[in-house]
Amino acid sequence: MTITNPPHLLLISLLISLLISLPPTTLSSSDPLPELQSLRSTSDSSTIHLSDSLFRRILSHHPRSFSLLIFFDATQLHNKPELQLQSLKSEFKLVSKSFFENNQNNPDALSKLFFGVIEFGESQATFAKFGVSSLPHIRLVGPTDKDMKSEPVKMDAGDYSRLADSMAEFVESRANVVVGDIVRPPIVSRKQMGVIVLGVLIMLPFLIKRVIVGDTILHDWKVWLAGAVFVYFFSVSGAMFNIIRKMPMVIPDRNDPNKLVFFYQGSGMQLGAEGFTIGFLYTIVGLLLALMTHVLVRVRNVNAQRLVMIVALFVSFLAVNRVVLLDNWKTGYGIHGYWPSSWN
Repeated sequence: MTITNPPHLLLISLLISLLISLPPTTLSSSDPLPELQSLRSTSDSSTIHLSDSLFRRILSHHPRSFSLLIFFDATQLHNKPELQLQSLKSEFKLVSKSFFENNQNNPDALSKLFFGVIEFGESQATFAKFGVSSLPHIRLVGPTDKDMKSEPVKMDAGDYSRLADSMAEFVESRANVVVGDIVRPPIVSRKQMGVIVLGVLIMLPFLIKRVIVGDTILHDWKVWLAGAVFVYFFSVSGAMFNIIRKMPMVIPDRNDPNKLVFFYQGSGMQLGAEGFTIGFLYTIVGLLLALMTHVLVRVRNVNAQRLVMIVALFVSFLAVNRVVLLDNWKTGYGIHGYWPSSWN
C-alpha cells in the first residue's frame, strides 16, 4: 500500500528543505567588520566612504564589536568659509590616518574603531536617520547604539577647537582607544625644498652684490619699522595659534545658523576674529607708547606735549580696559587692579 502525502504537507517539506539549503548569511546579517577593514586598507587616509546601503548593513548587525566615528559632509557647503568643512574634514582624515599608522602592530585596537565620511548629496537617508540639520557635525556610533538620533555621542565645537588634537582627545575619551601622536605631513616636500634651494643658489651672487653695495630692502628703516609693528601684532594677537590650529575667523551660531559668532565664550577655544581684535587693541597701546617715548619728547611745545599725552593715556586706558573685560567674560576669571585695603 502506498502512502500519499497531502499537498500542504508536501509544500511544508519543500519550504523546510529550501531553508536548510540556504547559506547562513541569508538567515542572519553578516558581520560588516571584514568589509570595513578592507575599505579602510584601500583608502589613502584610512577613512571609509560611507553610503546609505553600507550604513544599513552596519546597523543590521547588532551588537557590533566596533565603534564608528562619522564626519557629515556636504559638498555644496564647501564654499562657505565660516563652516570650515574642508579644513575640518582634512583634520578628521588626519586623525584617522594617525590612528591607523600608530596602531599597525595592534590589530585589536584597529578593529575597535573606524572613521567614516558621509556626503549629504549621496546619503540623505542617513542624514535624516541621525537628524542632522546643520554642519559641521561629527557623531560617534557605539557598538550597542540603535537609535541614531539620541544614542550616538555628538562632538561639540569645543571638541574640535584644536582640530586634530582635540578630535583625538575626544576619540580616546569616548571610544576607549589610543590614537597616538598626530602624524602631520611636512609643510614643504622634498621636491619643493629642492626647487627652493636651487632658486637660492641662483640668486645668491646677485644678493651678495646688493648687500655689499647697501642697496637692499633690509637697509630701509621704514621696512624695519613696519616689520617691528607686524611682529608685535603677530605676537599679541595669537595669530600663530590660529595658523597652527587652523582656527576659523568666525563660526555659525548654534541657535541661529544665519548669525555668526565672533567671540567664543570659553578658554578652550579662540576664534581668529577675537584674536585679531585683541591684537589690534594691544597694537594701539604699543604705538601710543612708542609715540610718547620717541616722538613726543622731541616736541618743544609743552602744551602740545601735555595734550597728546593725556589723549594717548586715555585711549590706552580704554583699550586695556576693554581687553580685561573681554578676558573676564571669556574665561570667567576676574582681573582687577590692586587697591590698598585702606581705600576700601
